[in-house]
Amino acid sequence: MVNKDNIKKEDRFYVTTPIYYTNGPVHAGGAYTTIAADILARWNRLKGKEVFFLTGTDEHGKKIQEAAEEKGVEPKKFVDDIVAGWKKAFQLLNISNDNFIRTTEEGHVKEVQKLLQDLYDKGLIYKGSYESYYCIGCEQYLTEKDLEDGKCPAHNRVPELRNEEAYMFKLSKFQDELLELIESGRYCILPEIRRKEIINFIKDGLEDVSVSRLKENVYWGIDLPFDDNHCTWVWPDALWNYLTGLKGEGVFDKFWPPNVQLMAKDIFRVHATIWPALLLGAGCELPSTLFIHGFFTVNGRKMSKSLGNVIDPVELTNKYGSDSLRYFLMRNIPFGYDGDISEKALVDRHNYELANKLGNLVSRVSSLAEKYGLEKNTKDTDLSMKVERVEEFMNNYQFDKVLNEIFSIVDDCNEYIDEKKPWEDGNKKVLYIVASKIKVAAILLWPFMPNSSEEIARTFNFEIKLENLKKPLEISQVKKAKILFEKKEFSEDSGKIERKKNGEEKDSKDKGEGVVDFKSWQKLDLRVAKIVEVEDVENSEKLFKLVVDIGREKRQLVAGLKESYDIEELKGKKCIVFVNLEPAEIMGIKSEGMILAAGKNSRLLEPDEGIGLGSKIE
Repeated sequence: MVNKDNIKKEDRFYVTTPIYYTNGPVHAGGAYTTIAADILARWNRLKGKEVFFLTGTDEHGKKIQEAAEEKGVEPKKFVDDIVAGWKKAFQLLNISNDNFIRTTEEGHVKEVQKLLQDLYDKGLIYKGSYESYYCIGCEQYLTEKDLEDGKCPAHNRVPELRNEEAYMFKLSKFQDELLELIESGRYCILPEIRRKEIINFIKDGLEDVSVSRLKENVYWGIDLPFDDNHCTWVWPDALWNYLTGLKGEGVFDKFWPPNVQLMAKDIFRVHATIWPALLLGAGCELPSTLFIHGFFTVNGRKMSKSLGNVIDPVELTNKYGSDSLRYFLMRNIPFGYDGDISEKALVDRHNYELANKLGNLVSRVSSLAEKYGLEKNTKDTDLSMKVERVEEFMNNYQFDKVLNEIFSIVDDCNEYIDEKKPWEDGNKKVLYIVASKIKVAAILLWPFMPNSSEEIARTFNFEIKLENLKKPLEISQVKKAKILFEKKEFSEDSGKIERKKNGEEKDSKDKGEGVVDFKSWQKLDLRVAKIVEVEDVENSEKLFKLVVDIGREKRQLVAGLKESYDIEELKGKKCIVFVNLEPAEIMGIKSEGMILAAGKNSRLLEPDEGIGLGSKIE
């Protein structure tokens, strides 16, 4: 496959996100990657390039199959409902993607089958068997050195040791070629720490990987074209979306290969090994750059609904607006690194930087311009050095530095207008200088905060175009701007505890069930209990059926502790139980309360020794 389109490489831009797994609603990580990709897409459109921005959903695999079975619905119906939520969330976040690819689309299925047949015909896929540790949570194989205390570190679960018939892809054949491509920089991996990490990983040796599953074990996938007893393993299926997402729109020749592919570090090994090897095997040109961003913590702790510290991008957008969330996520953490976020930090930036600095500036200047008018004065309006720095930072994916540079313009404007005091003498030339700089800031901000930038452009009557950075602001009738950013209040008391339901963390908006305000603690009846019986819940990855002794009686509970404990480990443990919650039926099993667990691994909160069963926790 060759890029046959006449468009010059430097005049087009193709950016991708990973496709997101459809086992739950949109999450902060997915929003973060997609907002970053949207910023790059908008920036390159601003520069006049032809842009294609691809995102979408990964809809096959055992996790989806099992989740659908637990819900009692067909897998396709299950993923359709999830996908609708992701699309709605991306609209809310003002994502400007050109295509939303789904791996259940007919065109994608046919292209994956064509790829697999081609690799099979070339002898790059062969029938064999494998034995390896496999984590269902990651949908990845792990070596012993990847494990921590015998468990997958990402999901805190013991992986399965699998040995079964499978078709294998000759990944090992491409080891030396991949190493040379990455070391030379022709396959560019950023940041540098990730490049070094993958080089060391490849030097340890690449093993052939399975590209199929026996249908008797996993039926929810793309049929293998050369063996009806197998379906395609999730990674070849998922990774090929980056091609099919273009082909389905008829623009493959124009945009392939990607200029940059964004992803989090938990999936970058696959993208740095299996993905380029598949492309090499198929005779496709490799992407230019993989950029890997970091993970979030919230108030210094790993995000977990059981801790009540999940950052829900939809909820935050509804509360503060998409521009505020987009700004915060890109300003608060250097892109490519781990960082800490919190709703309080978002509110602080929203109020201090967006409302006080930018919003107040636009309000003051537009109000004065409406009253006194503007008079052309190009003295001290040249910001070319700042524009150059913004472009340099954008080219290096340093989004926080871009925003810092733009807001230095906002700060300069506020200082200048405070110094000149045009409200005292109605100086139209001073107002023109400040309005001109606001124009530059708004144009540069547009990729990050499109709604606010467009509102500023309407206020001062200019278009969001890169060439307008250097053009003088046209004199026009200015009307006072509406308030761009309403100030917000944050209270710790607004936090909520998420109750586990059906072995999963329940959405706090779902009928209000399982949500307890901190103010309601005094209404809760928490009792010391002892786990006396533990049974596995069939067909569930997470659930145990427990019998607990709370002194005066015994109760049956269903709890999602399977990822954190073995059956024998739980027996005899003391715990704390909410005993005055309404009984619930979970997978047909009555549950009469809820066990209190916390921490990154959902560990039980155990009472002090000597406290009797049934004692109330005050």
